[in-house]
Amino acid sequence: MNSVTGEQFDLSLETPSGGVISATITQVAAGIRRLSVRGIDIVPPYEAGVKRPWGSGIVLMPWPNRIRDGRWTLDGETQQLAITEPAKSNAIHGLLRFSPYSVRARTESTLRLEAKVFPQNGYPFLLDTAVTYRLVDAGIDVTHTVTNQSDAEAPVAIGAHPFFTIGDEKPEDLTVTVNVTTHFEADERSLPTAEVPVDGTPYDLREGVLLGELQLDDGFGGAVIQDGVSEHSISAPDGRTVTVWGDENFPYWQVFTTELYPGQSKAIAIEPMSAPTDAFNSGQGLKWLAPGETWEASWGVRADGFAPV
Repeated sequence: MNSVTGEQFDLSLETPSGGVISATITQVAAGIRRLSVRGIDIVPPYEAGVKRPWGSGIVLMPWPNRIRDGRWTLDGETQQLAITEPAKSNAIHGLLRFSPYSVRARTESTLRLEAKVFPQNGYPFLLDTAVTYRLVDAGIDVTHTVTNQSDAEAPVAIGAHPFFTIGDEKPEDLTVTVNVTTHFEADERSLPTAEVPVDGTPYDLREGVLLGELQLDDGFGGAVIQDGVSEHSISAPDGRTVTVWGDENFPYWQVFTTELYPGQSKAIAIEPMSAPTDAFNSGQGLKWLAPGETWEASWGVRADGFAPV
């Protein structure tokens, strides 16, 4: 069967307790198409032969989320990116959404994929990028690497678009916890207008809210960092929990819910971002890499309370 997301890379790891962690990563956009822990899906899977739903699992490089009108200023000159979200007149989710990655290294349980960002309209820089997936006892670790191969400083932000589930539970019964302190108010084009504290608002998800009660496509900031990471989760009534974590490079998170994900009555994405929406204009969280400079950032997924099968 032909896959619209390119070659499919299957990974597997047998844990010391006798369970199996398995994943499928796609060649196009280096996306996570499937992730299961001990026989239970913790990423909602989709078929290889169908269009990827909602950017599920993809790498967002060199910016996550949106840039207003695809326009920003570099050294006093206006840069114009392609408008890839025509309905809202934005450039969305970077320049590698539909690009094939090449395999640099692969074992049964690890995969390193690489892709270049070439100079183009609106982004006159050359970047070498890579993403490494490594299955671990309770889930998966993900490391992004980007090197500026240009002769000038390049603006870069990193993001990913993973969805999460606990496959044998009704999605509406899952509790969502997001440990952040601010929320980005946004206009009708999903562009930020203000960053405000979540205290006392419906966007305070620190104590947990049922997924069935949420309708979100919202950015958050001020991630609570403990021991070098921030953690956010979905949990089942029986206590099983899927946690997505990010290192200090990911202080911003996007939370998106939809009833239109195939095979799911409701789906949720909890997306690590090194910078918030429209960072090329605000400068917030934006990393400027010197020529030859390399930057690494890591996040991952951990499943707790899942018995071996």
